[in-house]
Amino acid sequence: MLTCVEGRTAVHLAKEALANYIGMKKVIELENLPPVFKEMRGVFVTLHEDGDLRGCIGYPMPILPLGKAIVDSAINACSRDPRFPRVRNEELRRIEVEVTILTQPEPYTEPKKKLPELVQIGRDGLIVTRGPYTGLLLPQVAPEWGFNSMEFLAQTCVKAGLPADAWLDEDTEVQHFQAQIFAEAGPSGEVFEKRFPEGGCGR
Repeated sequence: MLTCVEGRTAVHLAKEALANYIGMKKVIELENLPPVFKEMRGVFVTLHEDGDLRGCIGYPMPILPLGKAIVDSAINACSRDPRFPRVRNEELRRIEVEVTILTQPEPYTEPKKKLPELVQIGRDGLIVTRGPYTGLLLPQVAPEWGFNSMEFLAQTCVKAGLPADAWLDEDTEVQHFQAQIFAEAGPSGEVFEKRFPEGGCGR
């Protein structure tokens, strides 16, 4: 678990990576970071502009040190999310940054029909995989969109390009993970830990 100070550092690192890459096409050097940023962690960086999603990319699995994963994810979210054009320099002042740090995803081993009872809204994120198709939804998606557990499973399947009930198939793997979410309260605003139903540090 990251402390509030480390969470703020994570968001500020993502902001610095964005500003340097968008403004100068420069990838920042990692210096003077707390030890946790050298640990292998999965992470996603989410960008919002005027309240709307503007990019979200990351590493579901802990294959990079956290600091490098944050920098890479911030750069990819602003420039390589296929759903959006690249973020322009003049947009930076309107961008809110959110950093989601993941636990190691683990597959459910219980019978598929029991999954709606096991998924806890606001705590769990989901990954659905079948063959070459995979979809991931972060824990904050379900409460932000008002999904119940059945809808959350279905929407993760849709994200993967699969039928909404594909989670019931025995050849579909469903994994779950938890996360710490640190976000700005407005563009360049105070960083707080986003928890459901209540906020953590800073709120």
